[in-house]
Amino acid sequence: MAEITSSGVFRSLASAPDEADGSLRPRSFEEFVGQARTVGNLQTWIEAARRRGSPLDHVLFSGPPGLGKTTLAHLVAGALDRTLRVTSGPALERAGDLVGLLTALQPGDVLFVDEIHRLPRAVEEYLYAAMEDLAVDVVIDQGPAARSVRLTVAPFTLVGATTREGLLSHAFRSRFGVLEKLQTYPPEDIEAILRRSAVRLSCEVYPDAAVELARRSRGVPRVANRLLRRMRDVAELAGERAISRAVVERGLTMLGIDGLGLEDMDRRLLTALSGLGGGPAGLRTLAVAVGEEEDTLELVYEPHLIRLGFLQRTPRGRVITDAARRHLSLPAGTAGLFPA
Repeated sequence: MAEITSSGVFRSLASAPDEADGSLRPRSFEEFVGQARTVGNLQTWIEAARRRGSPLDHVLFSGPPGLGKTTLAHLVAGALDRTLRVTSGPALERAGDLVGLLTALQPGDVLFVDEIHRLPRAVEEYLYAAMEDLAVDVVIDQGPAARSVRLTVAPFTLVGATTREGLLSHAFRSRFGVLEKLQTYPPEDIEAILRRSAVRLSCEVYPDAAVELARRSRGVPRVANRLLRRMRDVAELAGERAISRAVVERGLTMLGIDGLGLEDMDRRLLTALSGLGGGPAGLRTLAVAVGEEEDTLELVYEPHLIRLGFLQRTPRGRVITDAARRHLSLPAGTAGLFPA
């Protein structure tokens, strides 16, 4: 529970001990903030499946990191009142790993595979056979003695999460009956998430501080909750009874996050691109220039820069914009000739 005091502070009424190390995930669809279309769709499909007494169709969540794909997987299992089995693409290196997992499922279980795009292709083929036929064919022995044994799989719901939907094969992707792509959150949704998280963390946050944190959280709940924890640390060590706008300004300065939510790596990326004549420059070139992995640049940093209008992706590579140059006070330049 929470209330708004006369001074406008969001205050926790929970008598439980500090939950700083606990999960901030919502416990039901009703607590989940944002992604209204996706949540509404899921509630409809889940209720229909419950009324039929059949498993929910397989679900694929896609979108950038930190938007709630894992949380939604937990909520789906909770709404179905079924056991959630959790694994990840990199953990399933061999077909045998998957077969053991599938044959242990109970009727109606929900199997959640995070980073499902990283499944080895052979394992992927076993999985989509199980999704469609509820059976897997296992080859026993080798050579002349080899034989195939069909193992049945209990009816189940596969929930996959991916940041790279395009890496899934068409045959695999087509076997998901529910496909939902998550989008970044508007500031008002991030504010609501921060208020809820503050209650869970038994801390107080002023409304204007929540607004400022939301504005600099890149539209990603995971980032917002991480920043909220750090602002609480700053407030406690400063002897402040609540997270104020001043605390947020001081704390974000300590973290190197500016007024538009840019972090050090964002600035390094734009500065490197400016130093390469403004682009077009290839992702590999930029990764080497800033000392970061290509996937991290593409999935974590570039989306926010593109939304701000600071970076453009072209067929020949990345290009910095005049708006980015003005924000970082970078010198004007001409486009270079770096290949994508």
